[in-house]
Amino acid sequence: MSDLAIEPLNPSILPMSGKYSHGVQVDGAQRMVFVSGQVPWGNEHGRVPETFEAQCRMVWRNVLAVLSEAGMGIRNLVKVTTYLSDRQYRALNAKIREEVLGDHAPALTVVIADIYAENWLLEIEAVAMA
Repeated sequence: MSDLAIEPLNPSILPMSGKYSHGVQVDGAQRMVFVSGQVPWGNEHGRVPETFEAQCRMVWRNVLAVLSEAGMGIRNLVKVTTYLSDRQYRALNAKIREEVLGDHAPALTVVIADIYAENWLLEIEAVAMA
């Protein structure tokens, strides 16, 4: 990853983006990983947590597990798309995402959508490069 350069693209004609980048340019990448939509489901519990916070943390854990399997981590993320089942989860989603990403600012999209299973409150997919 030493030759990988991820440069945020935030044109001055666009509003300040905060904790994400309007675009990301990647130089020196040799591998790409596409993380399928991760949902609040895991092998160890066999059930979906009831609260949004617990579901969101589980989904991020699942995303990180896929990245780890590829020998990657948070700093390799270049694009994250989050699907929320309801607008009411926007603030808590942002808070948890900021905890997970820290100062890393990939390109980001959040969509309010009807999620596949009724008890899933979110789904996250991602693209990473190394």
